[in-house]
Amino acid sequence: MIEKHCNITAIVLAAGKGSRMHSDTPKQFMMLGGYPVLYYALKAFQDSEVNDIILVTGDEYVDFCRENIVDAYDLSKVKAIVIGGAERYDSVRLGLMAAEGAKYVLIHDGARPCITQKIISDSIETVKKYAACTVGVPVKDTIKIVDCDQMGVDTPDRSKLWQIQTPQSFDRELLLSCYDRLGLEKYTAITDDTMIVERYSEVRTKVIMGDYENIKITTPEDLKIALNFLKKDVDTKMVK
Repeated sequence: MIEKHCNITAIVLAAGKGSRMHSDTPKQFMMLGGYPVLYYALKAFQDSEVNDIILVTGDEYVDFCRENIVDAYDLSKVKAIVIGGAERYDSVRLGLMAAEGAKYVLIHDGARPCITQKIISDSIETVKKYAACTVGVPVKDTIKIVDCDQMGVDTPDRSKLWQIQTPQSFDRELLLSCYDRLGLEKYTAITDDTMIVERYSEVRTKVIMGDYENIKITTPEDLKIALNFLKKDVDTKMVK
């Protein structure tokens, strides 16, 4: 039976450096359509059914986030701004600890500005049923596995391959227990939170359809692409 009333927290990660942007300004704070990239993800959760938001950022950006984003745009659901750790999984753990009282958490990259209300609501509905879920999209291209010499080794069946996005959503206690086991084992080859749940629990992650426009800002070209997506969304709303 799916729970109807429970506390849901969004943990938005904005502690990355973004070296591939070739800029002194971290990608999540670059301007996009008149707003910082990070604003869009926070605003999406502000307008959703989540109860509150934990923002995780670098030590030197806490005041900036509070004054220039959270307070400036009246993002009242942001209940805490937490200093992140050395690695992504460190930042997630710190966010989880700050989300005390939450039954479920939605973990999202602050550099994904094109998240939609449908993605958020679908994630909430699914995590209540499965305890672990992530959004993603089927890959469009053939994927080749190569060795250290860049020689082809294998070609996986494309029909079984998905490109994983965020948010990734979990029962908070489940994910915390998995992080406790991660800390004991010192296993660091982690690129997302579904890997932690798969490795340290018997819970399987449900993969649901995201959106091909839910891109992560990684390179300068991504800013132009995201701006086109955001403009299209505004134009569609105006037509309706």
